[in-house]
Amino acid sequence: MAQRFDGFVPGRYQLDAFGAGGFRFADMSHRGSILATPSGIRIWPVTSFAEVTLESLQPVLDEAGTIDFLILGIGHDIAFLPAALRDPFKAAGITVEAMATPAAARTYNVLVGEERRVAAALIAVE
Repeated sequence: MAQRFDGFVPGRYQLDAFGAGGFRFADMSHRGSILATPSGIRIWPVTSFAEVTLESLQPVLDEAGTIDFLILGIGHDIAFLPAALRDPFKAAGITVEAMATPAAARTYNVLVGEERRVAAALIAVE
């Protein structure tokens, strides 16, 4: 059985499972959203696209030198990412793609498997 995720785990990990309100990775499980960067996976206190802010995504900008792509999983729906969120990443050399969380999780796994410079901000879905 996976141990409970306690806030941050260093390292890059593919996601073993997602859905049921959370994620499994690195032999751990977490109910809620996560933010995965090259330095590790952390709890992301966002539950809906309306709560996504530049501040909530700051850890990605903090690691901009090691990230080329940010995959943003915004729940079950698709929404337009406003320029206020997209432009700071573009200025930092990071391409942002927003999509439904299941597609985002799968895309993140493929890119990590290819050893690409990727981060993911994933809103948990049931």
